[in-house]
Amino acid sequence: MTRETFRPGTAYRASHRITTRWMDNDAYGHVNNVIYYSWFDSAVNAFLIGSGMLDIENGAIIGLVVESGCRYGRAVGFPQPVTAMLRVGHLGTSSVRYEIGLFTDDHMEAAAEGHFIHVYVDRATRRPAPLPQTWRDALEAIRAPA
Repeated sequence: MTRETFRPGTAYRASHRITTRWMDNDAYGHVNNVIYYSWFDSAVNAFLIGSGMLDIENGAIIGLVVESGCRYGRAVGFPQPVTAMLRVGHLGTSSVRYEIGLFTDDHMEAAAEGHFIHVYVDRATRRPAPLPQTWRDALEAIRAPA
């Protein structure tokens, strides 16, 4: 079985710089796998907040993660800055598939590649809610080419 190659950095539309921390390393001397998921979450939420979409305390809609995944290519360790590259892989009525590549300064290929799917719901009822047009416009701006 051969491994599918990772997307290049140019396949993504937004970025978020991450500083690794000493506590991110595990007993094997590299960043623990669970940390990658927190980086995915940070990259997406930094984009949403930076774009003026996400109001954490009072927004009418909130995103719930319904699926996530990660493929690991090589180890990352402290102290090694990481750039999380972000794009939208699919944009539905109330759902978004975010795709993230994690890159280090010393490699052109991603160290890891992952995704997660948010379903946006009404804050009070927790029922799926259509994305507002302003959100759709911002998400379309980082959508992967068809």
